[in-house]
Amino acid sequence: MSVKSPAPERVITAGAPRPPRRVGFSQRLSRWDVKVSPYLYISPFFIAFAITGLFPLIYTGYVSVYEWKLLGGQGEFIGFENFAAILAHDVFWKSLRNTFSIFLLSTVPQVAVAIVLAALLDQNLRARTFWRMGVLLPYVVAPVAVGIIFGRLFADQSGLINAALGVFGLDPVRWHVEPLPSHIAIATMVNFRWTGYNALIFLAAMQAVPRDLYEAAIIDGAGRIRQFFSITVPQIRATIIFVVLTSTIGGLQIYDEPRVFDELGRGGSSQQWMTTTLYLYDVGWGTQRNLGRAAAVAWILFLIVIVIGSINFALSNRIASSGGHGPQRRSRRQRRAAARSTRRP
Repeated sequence: MSVKSPAPERVITAGAPRPPRRVGFSQRLSRWDVKVSPYLYISPFFIAFAITGLFPLIYTGYVSVYEWKLLGGQGEFIGFENFAAILAHDVFWKSLRNTFSIFLLSTVPQVAVAIVLAALLDQNLRARTFWRMGVLLPYVVAPVAVGIIFGRLFADQSGLINAALGVFGLDPVRWHVEPLPSHIAIATMVNFRWTGYNALIFLAAMQAVPRDLYEAAIIDGAGRIRQFFSITVPQIRATIIFVVLTSTIGGLQIYDEPRVFDELGRGGSSQQWMTTTLYLYDVGWGTQRNLGRAAAVAWILFLIVIVIGSINFALSNRIASSGGHGPQRRSRRQRRAAARSTRRP
């Protein structure tokens, strides 16, 4: 009978360096899983954005620096001549004026009415589902149907609006002739379609506001208006910024409503309501059939949207932050001081 001697124990002397720990393949794979998996999960969005958004944007910039006809295809490299030709064209500046006029007449009252309408729908109403679904109905109406209906309402000779003005002894308005009345009519179409949609977005954000804040405000004696400006507006700040940005982008790219405002869809006899997107279509596929200049118009409009969107983001962020005594953003120095104070024993 043989007796095995026990294995000698590893003795680590004090002060000696510890041998490096061997990491197995499974542990290494787990580390890669933790680091790489989040990027893989969100990668489909960026891949889809690169295909459908980034590539057309870059390719449009490539087309804009070439002489590119609709039938002849790509021509010679001409640099920024297409941009210079567009900026020297009077119709472009007229379309830009019309775009900003319709944008201001539609977006500003639209957002203001939508947030007030959402505050009313957030109250304890009877048949609240009926009222909430009712404000969404204009959004599901087709733009062509909206154009036909409002085209009849704002008709110059036989429109319902002019008939109502005649009852009060007022002269009829030439909605399809003068610039400002045509802009008001188109802005009314835009507000009809999008106010209810934005109101439901605001309502969803208001539903997430903690009710404890309102109960504490009622105990302190705050009224409805005070609660709205001191609690509701600061708490839905992110939603306000989102709606303002999306409304800005949509307002500066408006196409459907001015396109269906009359039968021709050319923006009026003297381009009195031609927007920049209508002008882009006319340059590329209408009278000029010049895709290079149309691409230049698209890039100019893209830069304008970026600038106006940044300004609106800064203004809405500032207004929402100063709307009451809600949570305020701390500066970087304040955040560092708070972090140091938490690390102290």
